[in-house]
Amino acid sequence: MKQNNISSVLGRWFVIAVPYTWLLVLFLIPFLIVLKISFAEQDIAIPPYTPLVSTDSDMGRVIVQASYLNYADIVKDFWQSLGQILNPFHNGNGDNIYLQTYWSSLKTAVMVTVLCLIFGYPIAYAISRVREDIRNGVLLLIMLPFWTSFLLRVYAWMGILSTTGLVNTWLQNWGIIDGPLELFYNQFSLTLVMVYAYLPFMILPLYTQLLKLDHRLLEAAGDLGASPIKSFLTITLPLSKVGMIAGSMLVFIPCVGEYVIPELVGGPENLMIGKVLWQAFFDQNNWPLASAVAVIMVLLLVVPIAIFHRYENREIEGENA
Repeated sequence: MKQNNISSVLGRWFVIAVPYTWLLVLFLIPFLIVLKISFAEQDIAIPPYTPLVSTDSDMGRVIVQASYLNYADIVKDFWQSLGQILNPFHNGNGDNIYLQTYWSSLKTAVMVTVLCLIFGYPIAYAISRVREDIRNGVLLLIMLPFWTSFLLRVYAWMGILSTTGLVNTWLQNWGIIDGPLELFYNQFSLTLVMVYAYLPFMILPLYTQLLKLDHRLLEAAGDLGASPIKSFLTITLPLSKVGMIAGSMLVFIPCVGEYVIPELVGGPENLMIGKVLWQAFFDQNNWPLASAVAVIMVLLLVVPIAIFHRYENREIEGENA
């Protein structure tokens, strides 16, 4: 009996330890390294920044050289640019690249998340309702793109949407259009390819949640005179909220920092924060500034998500009470 209790405790601790270990190794430790670099200064050295902690052997003391200038410059320029945008007598959209790219990244990520939810929900619902003998085959079709390189799939879309690509060639050959359509290197191509790339991340959590739905609730609602639409809005949709939230996070968070898709199909007018980070790290060789931008981006994502999770937990505790 005692051995069974020990095994149960060890199993419980193992289940808890796995996600926390993943969080520690793949998020917290890299984030702390980036945070440390963000308080350094650019230097001509390898690595190209000043050390945060150094020792003075003559005086026998440890010297901490932490600089907040990277954050001060970003925040200062951010508020100046925001003031220019809000000023009705100022012409232009503000001069700060960080404000523009943060806003562009968040706007694009929200748009892609909403579109993935709109298209992903019916697909997930349909898969959860098909016969069990073909359900795995349909799921395989959803997972099939992951068997191909992400970069190759983006390059394929370049061949489809370009001015000499498949779509324009087909439309012109059939006489539907006189000249090529501008389908590539703009907001349309950026949104389309990002929705294509991240749609499975929305479908799978929704499918998992909808599969667990007790269909007897829908039968009971039908017996009580509820229409299919009303049953869906009052039963299916609320019970799938967890899947909607999980899918939205899986899509929204990587979309904000996406680099490959905006670089290849987005165009210069759709500059996102991933490109700015690349330029600061590799073109300007300014690791401290790039690290400060990355830290601010992470905080912009983590803080609202943490507040939302706390609100959700309070709601669940209130329902259980």
